[in-house]
Amino acid sequence: MAISFDWLPTFQWWNTFSNILFILNIILAFFILFYERKRASSVWAWVLILFFLPVIGFVLYLFFGKPLSRNKMKHQSAYNNPELQKLSEEQLRKIDEGTFHHASSVAEEWLDIIRMNAASGEAVTYTQNNQLHIFTDGKLKFEKLFKDIELAQDHVHLQYFIIKNDDIGKRLVKLLEQKAREGIKVLLLYDDLGSRSLPNHFFDGLFQASGKALPSLPSKLPFINLRVNYRNHRKIGIVDGKIGYIGGFNVGNEYLGKNRKFGYWRDTHLRIEGEAVHSLQHLFLIEWNQNAKKYPVRYNDRYFPSVTTKNTTGMQIVASGPNASVDQIKNVFLKLITRARKSIYIQTPYFIPDSSILDAIKTAILGGVDVRIMVPNKADHPFVHASSLSFLNELLSVGAKVYSYNNGFLHAKTLVIDEKAFTIGSANMDVRSFSLNFEANAVIYNQETAAEMARIFLQDMELSKELTKELFESQSLYQKVKQRLSRLIAPIL
Repeated sequence: MAISFDWLPTFQWWNTFSNILFILNIILAFFILFYERKRASSVWAWVLILFFLPVIGFVLYLFFGKPLSRNKMKHQSAYNNPELQKLSEEQLRKIDEGTFHHASSVAEEWLDIIRMNAASGEAVTYTQNNQLHIFTDGKLKFEKLFKDIELAQDHVHLQYFIIKNDDIGKRLVKLLEQKAREGIKVLLLYDDLGSRSLPNHFFDGLFQASGKALPSLPSKLPFINLRVNYRNHRKIGIVDGKIGYIGGFNVGNEYLGKNRKFGYWRDTHLRIEGEAVHSLQHLFLIEWNQNAKKYPVRYNDRYFPSVTTKNTTGMQIVASGPNASVDQIKNVFLKLITRARKSIYIQTPYFIPDSSILDAIKTAILGGVDVRIMVPNKADHPFVHASSLSFLNELLSVGAKVYSYNNGFLHAKTLVIDEKAFTIGSANMDVRSFSLNFEANAVIYNQETAAEMARIFLQDMELSKELTKELFESQSLYQKVKQRLSRLIAPIL
């Protein structure tokens, strides 16, 4: 019986193709090492992948490692608010001259951070006349948001990472459709990957009512998205330029605690009335124009109405993303941590800090600062959770207190310093939020609201389990190996 070698040409073709990919991997590794501006940890993580996966490493990099063009992203925006930019520059000048005065004595303590943010070049302004409300429950947050939208008189601008095709998602879009039919200007921005489950017809009613909805960072090719590693993770809202929302809640039933796997969803979101809403508006309109080629929004006074709120809650809105020249939110985290003298309370679903943040936390602990970190007990990303536990174990060894939230899923992203200043937003305490995602955070310099945030943390502690060094040591070999391996690839998770 004769042996057939009909498969040989196919094998030879695959062998040639594999050799080509291997050569491309070598070239790419050289390029990553010497030409790309990446963190050393990220560089070596990619080199390891290219070394151990020589055939598919090149393809993986195209999807998950290729950087966005900063200049291209900046030039895409046709929007600019000259008044905010001018105010930011004026505040920076006054700080340097020693003539920058505010009503809050607490803000005076954090003048170096206020200056750092103003110097970022992103029109970050310090505002004093603001009134805040903190939400930790999704149902209450959405009830208030929907009420604000119902009362809108001019415009509603919303941006979310995830919008689900479920009860709460449909209710939101139906309400926006209703307001658009009333003549209210409605703009909705959602992340293309985060909201990938939405059907094509989901926004048809809104479009017919003259409202607009756009995906952020959409794929230019069907079924292929070479920018999949960069996501728009922001969750912000503006109503009439007077009311703003910023925090961690997305739009879906699970964020109301209706998911069987996660149960109660514990998150944190801010409602703002006052001058800081103008900063949120500025941020949203820049982002809108980076994605809206057919109908960009130009500067208009209607989006920045005069503010009547009189309060003493000083704050700034900061943003970061892969198109930014600096990792501004990470710099805020770092600066706040290094300024701590008494306490640092951190809540985050993912704890994968870079070396600078990790060292800053260690230094604070060794200096006698009470450092407490709270993470979820449940994992929605197995390798990310395992990597987080590895970092937390390291901090336990120098004296940190670590807690696992057991009353559902903890998705809050908060950092409270000395019960005097804090930050809330979309950014997790991980390298993805620092460099790869578009994020937005509010930084608040106010003792009363910071103390409220500290009380919320302590209340959550009552619903948590403290993780100890002995608990980590008693883990199985499999768990220990998984955590160590997950940490190796942490820079690209």
